[in-house]
Amino acid sequence: MRDSLLKGLICDKRVRVYLCKTTDLCEVARFKHDLWPTSAAALGRVLSVGTVLGGMIKNTNEKVTIQINGNGSIGTIMAEAYPNGRVKGFVGDPHLLLIDNNTHKLAVGKIVGTDGYLRVIKDLGLKSDFVGTVKLVSGEIGEDFAYYFTVSEQIPTAVSVGVLVNDDGSIKSAGALIIQMMPEATEADITYCEEIIKNLAPISELIDKSPDLNDLLMTIFGDVDILEQIDLKFECDCSKERMAEALATINKAELLEMIAEDHGCEIVCQYCSKKYNFSEEELIRLVNEKKENVDVENS
Repeated sequence: MRDSLLKGLICDKRVRVYLCKTTDLCEVARFKHDLWPTSAAALGRVLSVGTVLGGMIKNTNEKVTIQINGNGSIGTIMAEAYPNGRVKGFVGDPHLLLIDNNTHKLAVGKIVGTDGYLRVIKDLGLKSDFVGTVKLVSGEIGEDFAYYFTVSEQIPTAVSVGVLVNDDGSIKSAGALIIQMMPEATEADITYCEEIIKNLAPISELIDKSPDLNDLLMTIFGDVDILEQIDLKFECDCSKERMAEALATINKAELLEMIAEDHGCEIVCQYCSKKYNFSEEELIRLVNEKKENVDVENS
């Protein structure tokens, strides 16, 4: 089954549910960034929740950016998500393999750390972006996003997110389940959802056993009003033109140094690891364009 996000309503439309399968896109991210298992699990969890956040916005020109840094060994985790199901992301250190001695599971919380923040930036096409920042609760990602929704957006939310990694390092299954109380939700609705979450197996295991999201959603909740299904994929919108724009922001002295010492340069996209090479001639052209722009501004 392809990666997708399902949106639905339960409890007579008083509770929103989001269920996504992200196995393939997490595997693409693992391959592009050469992620080791614990790094792959950390980024996969953020990408999974990111697809839901992207699915919560409407217009195609809007986006959600996620920044996480808990001063752990993985460094910064970044992800961008869009309403069309496209998501991309990277981590500071892709080569981490750490197993928790007690649980014998990948120690995501330990490599992420808790001495830091989770930040969600929503570019909704307005004069200023919406920015919500909370302290990290556990570094396990799911609990941290639940805390973010409840504190920053004032929406009581439960988050279950997980990534299963095969022995060879590839992604076996991945996904997320998010349950949100709407303003008209009752105490009975809250109790009902709490019982479901308490007795729910890890979402990555459920997706591994039942990759059909419609069947899985019905199995979990019994009766769901399905609103929408969105196909998901890891996709970066980088290009040589965009990289040239980034180079153009570098001061003239640094560009001249690249020309003199390296006779060109290579830029690697952080989000997808694609490499872009610029020749000496292309850098000279950028220097000349920079000079022309200065002359126009001073005239």
